[in-house]
Amino acid sequence: MEKQYCKVGSSHPLDEGVQGITLLETQLQHFMRKASEAARADSRMKDFFESKILKIQKQLQEFA
Repeated sequence: MEKQYCKVGSSHPLDEGVQGITLLETQLQHFMRKASEAARADSRMKDFFESKILKIQKQLQEFA
């Protein structure tokens, strides 16, 4: 049996069905919570999380 290696942080395509939408909505809620927490501490992190939120919202609109 040969060793198999995978990339850390590698991505996989999202399903266009309910499972993909549910995953995106969960990520959206997570990043929104993180952005509100970062707003109190570090504006750079807040900007990062807000950019992630915009990307996820764009993906959700593409599915709709």
